[in-house]
Amino acid sequence: MAQSPADARMVDGFGRNISYLRLSVTDRCDMRCVYCMAEDMQFLPKRDVLSLEELDRLASLFIRMGVKRLRLTGGEPLVRKGVLGLFQSLSRHLQSGQLQDLTLTTNGAQLARFAEPLARLGVRRVNVSLDSLDPERFARITRGAKISDVLDGLAAAREAGLKVKINTVALAQDNFEALPDMVRWAHDQGFDLTLIEAMPMGEIDEDRSDQFVDLSKVRQSLAAVWTLNPLAETTGGPARYWQVAETGGKLGFITPLSHTFCEACNRIRVTCTGTLHTCLGQEDAVDLRAPLRASADDAPVAEAIRGALALKPKGHDFQISRRPSVARHMSTTGG
Repeated sequence: MAQSPADARMVDGFGRNISYLRLSVTDRCDMRCVYCMAEDMQFLPKRDVLSLEELDRLASLFIRMGVKRLRLTGGEPLVRKGVLGLFQSLSRHLQSGQLQDLTLTTNGAQLARFAEPLARLGVRRVNVSLDSLDPERFARITRGAKISDVLDGLAAAREAGLKVKINTVALAQDNFEALPDMVRWAHDQGFDLTLIEAMPMGEIDEDRSDQFVDLSKVRQSLAAVWTLNPLAETTGGPARYWQVAETGGKLGFITPLSHTFCEACNRIRVTCTGTLHTCLGQEDAVDLRAPLRASADDAPVAEAIRGALALKPKGHDFQISRRPSVARHMSTTGG
C-alpha cells in the first residue's frame, strides 16, 4: 500500500528525528510572572486562536507523522475553556498506541480541580512551574498569585498518582539564595526538579540581564554541598540530569545561555494560532492555520510541516545581552 504524505516520518535537515510536539492551547495565563510577560499584556483575539477541534486535528496529524510525545502548553493551558475535552479526544491516541505520552506544563494554580480527571484520561505526569516557596516573594514574581493555590494543586496531583516535575527559573534577585532549599523541598515531596536559565524572549518591564543566573555556577555550588552523580538519560530535550545522592532525587539543568543543548533536539512547537516554530530561540515561523482552515485535506498541512523541518536550524541564538533575542513572548510560543 502506498504511504500517504501525512504518514511520512519527520526528519530535519540535520538528520534529527522529530518525535516531540509542544502544542500551545492559549496565550492567556492567570499569572503575570515578571520574567515572562509584561504586566499589561495584550492577548490574542479569539478569531486568531485555533479552536479545540482544530487543535485536535493538528495534533492528530503530527501523531500520524511520527510524534510520540505531546505536551499541551500555554500561557496556562488549564484556563482554556473546554480543555479537558481536548485531553479526552487526544487520549484515543494513547489507547491506540500511536502516542506514548500526553502531558502538560502548568503553573499549578488550577491543578487542584483538574488533576484527577487528567489522570483518568491517561495523563501520567505534569510539569509545574514554581519559582519560590515564600508566599510574599511568590506573589511578587507572579504579580499577585497565591502560592497556596499551587501547593493545593501539587497535593491533588500526588493524590491522583501524577508524577510531578517542578520547573524553577533561576532569578538572581528573587530566588538565587533559596535554590538549595527549593531542591531539598522538591525532593522531600517526591518531585523531580529542573532549574532553568531565564530566556530572553519578548519585551518585558525589566532588564533580564539583571536576573540572569549562570546555572553552571549553581551546579558547582550545589556540588560543594551535595554529591551530584550525572545521569545518562536523555529525552532529546534541553535538560541535563543529575542524581542528588543525599536526597535521592533527580535534578535537571536547562542552560540555553551558558551551554547550548541543540545537538539532539527532537522537538518542535506550535502556537495556539497554528504557527510552527522549529526552534525556540530563532525567529522561524510557518503558518499552519491557513492550510488547516482552507481545506479538510491534511496533505497541504503535512507539506507545510515538512517544508519547515527542512529549514529547522542547527541551534538557537539566545543572547542575554540582546533585548530580547526573540521578539515573541514565551506565553505566545508555548512554554
